[in-house]
Amino acid sequence: MASDDPALSAVGGRLRSLRRARSISLSELAATTGVSISALSRLEAGRRKPALAQLLPLARFYGLTLDALIDPSAHARRIDLPTFERHGATYIQLSSRPGGIQLYKMLYQPQTVLPEPELCRHQGFLVLNVLAGRLRVVLGDRELVLSAGEAAEFDTSVPHGMGPVDFQPIEALLLYGSQGERMTVTARTVRTPRTHQDQVH
Repeated sequence: MASDDPALSAVGGRLRSLRRARSISLSELAATTGVSISALSRLEAGRRKPALAQLLPLARFYGLTLDALIDPSAHARRIDLPTFERHGATYIQLSSRPGGIQLYKMLYQPQTVLPEPELCRHQGFLVLNVLAGRLRVVLGDRELVLSAGEAAEFDTSVPHGMGPVDFQPIEALLLYGSQGERMTVTARTVRTPRTHQDQVH
């Protein structure tokens, strides 16, 4: 007999979809899980109330937790990630563990004027990987440009700052830790325009 609970009533169709997605027969599934073919058939057709003894081996076979098998919507929830602005860039914190290494996504939107990077220094190290656009990085008396696919790692006790090279958006991932590390970079040095008019002329 089918269950009156909406989540449990939907389990049969979900089990059938999972099995068909893997292209396996009821007999193959029965041999692997130990649940009889007749029990599997009734479960998938919604003619049998799901029991823990059948659901546990099925959840293990499909690589799901029991609650995810019964009600996947319980795991679909919105996550509001911490976001802040600094030096013209938007930072989205992707890591949630307090302390230790932190992961951020950095976004620069197109601008009409290219600001000069504001230098700062503090303990720790930073690893950054540019996903899109071109990022200007100032490290002490060095000036570097990282393009999409290039990465850099440097000691943040060295005066440093970042900013756009041109008037295109920039997207980068930043991994920040509290322990200092020696800088290793692969990039090229360029002279960059400072205004849109400079770039046009």
